[in-house]
Amino acid sequence: MIKNTFTCTLLSAILFLPTISHAEMLSMMNYESKPGQLPRKEGIAIIDVDPTSAQFGKIVQDLPLPPDAVAHHIFYNKDISKAYITALGKGPLRVIDMKKMPYEIQSLNVPQCEVAEDMAFTADKKTWYLTCMGSSNVIVGDAHTDSVKQVISANEKEKFIRYPHGLGLNEDINRLIVTSTVRASDLGDAGETVTVIDSTTGNVLSTHKLSDKPTPSGSAPVEAVFMPHSTPPLAYVNTMFEGKLWTATWHSTQHHFEFTPVFDFSSIKQGVPLEIYFNQEHDKLFITTANPGALNIFDISESTSKPTFLKSIPAAGGAHHVVFSPDEKYAFVQNSFLNLPNMDDGSISVIDLHKMEKVHSIDTLKDLGLKPNCILMLPQWHTDDVH
Repeated sequence: MIKNTFTCTLLSAILFLPTISHAEMLSMMNYESKPGQLPRKEGIAIIDVDPTSAQFGKIVQDLPLPPDAVAHHIFYNKDISKAYITALGKGPLRVIDMKKMPYEIQSLNVPQCEVAEDMAFTADKKTWYLTCMGSSNVIVGDAHTDSVKQVISANEKEKFIRYPHGLGLNEDINRLIVTSTVRASDLGDAGETVTVIDSTTGNVLSTHKLSDKPTPSGSAPVEAVFMPHSTPPLAYVNTMFEGKLWTATWHSTQHHFEFTPVFDFSSIKQGVPLEIYFNQEHDKLFITTANPGALNIFDISESTSKPTFLKSIPAAGGAHHVVFSPDEKYAFVQNSFLNLPNMDDGSISVIDLHKMEKVHSIDTLKDLGLKPNCILMLPQWHTDDVH
């Protein structure tokens, strides 16, 4: 009787013990070796980025890539069932079926594309768009079969879509904004324009200069991102070399955009603005600058057309892509931009958005002599409704 009573008491105590939380928050990062490092290595590392996790900073899965792929960006389709990997080298486009475990990388045949950069996806999950900086065209693909439906080619006379990089899609007005950035082979011959395309027909409609300097200004517009649910429709565009943020505001009666410079990053001693992000409420704007490397935060709650600068938080050289924890306490900044000098730190900066400061550095890949080129949360933690 005493034994049975003891056993029951012990069992009750165990059942009512506090649950031990096994926290984790997984992201994937495509990486490559340093220039000249042999043998060259590429892959996608899945890393736990949760600062409260016992395996914080640990690689939990490593997916190999061909050493000559030069994998660049990773994008989800609209239902987050596929992850697409664009590449600057051999094999411009690859895909991961996110519904199948373990993850496997499959190559897609896109012969018309050289130096694949950015992608955008339609809400009906039927179509994707892909910029090809090396072949100066935009590919329109079938999102079900991943086959090419249309090639929107450059107009050599007017220099439409020269070195296309950034790609913003707004289906409410059937418009694509494509940036003309730099020659892929040496980052030279920098562009200064964005091109507006009818997203339903592929017709090139207009081209617009984004610089107040004489032509050729070499401003190098790089990213174009539409503000979600904006009325009127509005996109943000960064000029990489001139270091400015522009807005593109849609005029519905005239069916065209008005382009306006709204912020100069040199005023805060930052250069090479790159990626553009929003929080879930869409009242904050986040922009990375690669040199010296920072996450810049703007308030757009009062006016989307006139962002109010709040703070520049130091990250590390080459600050590029960003992901956020679902509760938006943390921002994770990937620090490496094309392995360029002073912009190739290789770490992931963990920024506490409540304290507005950097609180950790994930040096897992950096310590292995590898450089991450992009970062994306796995579907369970993904909240970005723009990229």
